[in-house]
Amino acid sequence: MTRILFLCAILLLVAGTAVAVQTMKPDGSAALFTSLERTAGGVSTISSDFVQEKHLALFKTAMTSRGHFYFSKPDRLRWELTAPVSSGFVLKGDKGRRWHERTGRTETFQISQEPVMKLVSEQLFAWAKADFTWLEKEYRITVLQEAPAALRLEPRSAATAGFLHHLLINFSADGRYVRIVELHENDGDYTRIKFVNTVVNKPLQADLF
Repeated sequence: MTRILFLCAILLLVAGTAVAVQTMKPDGSAALFTSLERTAGGVSTISSDFVQEKHLALFKTAMTSRGHFYFSKPDRLRWELTAPVSSGFVLKGDKGRRWHERTGRTETFQISQEPVMKLVSEQLFAWAKADFTWLEKEYRITVLQEAPAALRLEPRSAATAGFLHHLLINFSADGRYVRIVELHENDGDYTRIKFVNTVVNKPLQADLF
């Protein structure tokens, strides 16, 4: 769950990566960074379906799950798996709610009272608020491709580097949202999430959160 939550924070790259990358690589690709920064500023909501593939180094077949993702600035997020089992969580301000089909339970919580959720939500909202000072401290960012934009992120902190080797981020052609995320772990396992049917700035129902 910690890794899935961490991925949710990364999905909000559209709100903050451009300036961080520009700072890390000031000698080129200025047009790309300017474009990403401009389009990111206009994103207030995102909704998308996704396919999540878990690739294990010891097996040839990936474990696949499907779900939906919703985000509304500044502090509302819903991440839910719909298959093979239903589970998910919602973050709204300083409160959260999670559920799982197998247990049949839904529980609410205060983010401040749960260390893991607190850590992840801090990362999440730092991305959402485009806290560039924080972003530069957290990641070494490399531009792999300019069109469509593709980035590699390597964690600076020992806590994150304990399970994360690097991230690969692929943007949509217009730079308005993330199309593919890969989270590569230190043991060779990796998770790939592909986003489809993505819609930007469409009003979202309040009861989603």
